Amino acid sequence: MTSRQSAHSHIDIRRSHQRFHTEISWLDSHHSFSFSDHYDPHNTHHGLLLVSNDDVVKPNTGFRTHPHRDMEIVTWVLDGELEHKDSEGNTGILYPGLAQRMSAGTGIWHSEMNPRKDKDVHFIQMWVAPDTERIDPSYEQLDINRELERGGLIPIASGRGHEAAISIKQQGAVLWGGRLRPGESVQIPDVPYGHLFIAKGSAEFEGAGALHTGDAVRLAAAGARRLTADPSTGTEVLIWETYQDLVV
Repeated sequence: MTSRQSAHSHIDIRRSHQRFHTEISWLDSHHSFSFSDHYDPHNTHHGLLLVSNDDVVKPNTGFRTHPHRDMEIVTWVLDGELEHKDSEGNTGILYPGLAQRMSAGTGIWHSEMNPRKDKDVHFIQMWVAPDTERIDPSYEQLDINRELERGGLIPIASGRGHEAAISIKQQGAVLWGGRLRPGESVQIPDVPYGHLFIAKGSAEFEGAGALHTGDAVRLAAAGARRLTADPSTGTEVLIWETYQDLVV
């Protein structure tokens, strides 16, 4: 994979029902981009973002040990708990507000299981290409619930030095998140490539209208625009800003 700098201005709305869907006995997953058996040559990524999977995993099941390499993987839990174990000896229980990053680098094996017996786990997993391949695998997690409670957009994962975020090995990408209160309004970053995802609730997006759970907007040099949370439901939002586009 290589990257390029230019972006032509546009706004591309992708509704929840337009996503690829995988449903098996223990997993209900929606994919924003081509993934696994789902492939569309015109929907492989946006900017540096290659994967954005919206997963619900049933109790006592999950993704058993499997490998990754040369990828920055960020996991964000919306409800429930997710147990992580990897071949580097890292273990942990992820919960809402705990940001996690795994740099696969030269190669890592890991599992992601729902340890609960009584509750599904719902999480978003996102992959961005690293700016340097063949690095040593590494892992990081950070509780940012206190920052989220203050409102607005908070850096969750950053390759650009944000101190309150987990770090990713990609200088051209930042993931912002917000649990916006009913009626709260924020400005979306004005960047070459932006990916706005409504994880929960609803919102009104300037220039695009109403967005609901599972909807996404792909932005390219679209300028600074405002997102206003629904006055009844509020919204939880995830926003990637990236500064290059991939040639896959």
